[in-house]
Amino acid sequence: MHAKFTEEERAFQQSVREFMQREYTPELAAKIRHPESFKAGMIEWQKKLDAKGWAANGWPVEHGGCDWSATQKSIYVNEMAFAGAPDVVPMGIKMVGPVLYSFGSDEQKKRFLPPTKSSDIWWCQGYSEPGAGSDLAALQTRAVRDGDDYIVSGTKIWTTYAQHADWIFCLVRTSSEGKPQEGISFLLIDMTSPGISVSPIISIDDEHHLNEVSFTDVRVPVENRIGEENKGWTYAKALLTYERTALSGVGYCKRTLKRIRELAAQESHGGRPLLADPDFQAQLADVEMEVTSLEYLELRVLNAVDKGGAPGMESSLLKLKGSDCQQAVQTLFWNVAAAYGGVLPDEDHGIHSGHEFGNVARREYMFGRATTIYGGSNEVQRNIIAKFGLGL
Repeated sequence: MHAKFTEEERAFQQSVREFMQREYTPELAAKIRHPESFKAGMIEWQKKLDAKGWAANGWPVEHGGCDWSATQKSIYVNEMAFAGAPDVVPMGIKMVGPVLYSFGSDEQKKRFLPPTKSSDIWWCQGYSEPGAGSDLAALQTRAVRDGDDYIVSGTKIWTTYAQHADWIFCLVRTSSEGKPQEGISFLLIDMTSPGISVSPIISIDDEHHLNEVSFTDVRVPVENRIGEENKGWTYAKALLTYERTALSGVGYCKRTLKRIRELAAQESHGGRPLLADPDFQAQLADVEMEVTSLEYLELRVLNAVDKGGAPGMESSLLKLKGSDCQQAVQTLFWNVAAAYGGVLPDEDHGIHSGHEFGNVARREYMFGRATTIYGGSNEVQRNIIAKFGLGL
């Protein structure tokens, strides 16, 4: 690994940058920002990426992935972030996709991988339950065998974008014998199946990302089970390592830090630009150093995967440090807005108090409180690092 790009890497960077500038139009950005058109906008964007061959860039080449180096993957993610463009919705391509091509049958790969890559199937994740979050092995959603079907009953919670999803990949209990982890299976469930209901959960940022999904005697064909019965915990752990690796947020942090610098140069503090304040400079420098360290950790992990490895304990390091960095960046962003951190419209007079960017900073700060919880809480990640990294 080298800190400087080669000529080929600079050419690749330029091609990615030009693609983002050309294809991620202001009209598409506005469509994605609006809740009513979000799904349509994301499908349009992912189809553009798929047509370019970039949507599932981390997949094996035989399934439509890109033979990119760790440096190329990093360039791609950073250029996408700097353009303000969203990555693909992760539940399909970055989560269930690797499980399918690693553990699925040939028929399952043929049936699900192409439409997942092209965004013709939208997925959601059925892991957490009201009584099983960080302690996921305590899940109680049951799947009882009935001939060629399972009958599924139970409740999943914090299910992101379930209101948009066509399918849900779900952990279910198929046995109560032995250790809790040994009785779990991995099912793919059609969200249009009779007996499924979706209830919205409005989060602290006043958005509808999350849902509660209930299953009442839902019939699921046995052929929709990934791998062996009662071996779902193995597949779930593999999925979580890929999920956590994708949660580092390096590109987001770098783009937001760049914006913070620009805004701090404009904001006044004590008669001078906020960027000139020594205390603010120290805070900004501390966060920038942490993000740089995170970026090189991510590159080391990607480089190891390039050489045939798999993201193991290192994925927990990325998730742990990445969520801390994202929250630090979000706190700094909101601090730039200071007392003007919210936009308050006055419909009678057409007046807005506060900064326009302050409302964005406030919402990102609020949503960001969840980064240390989803994908496995930071407390769980520390235990994983202690056990598998330090041997404690």
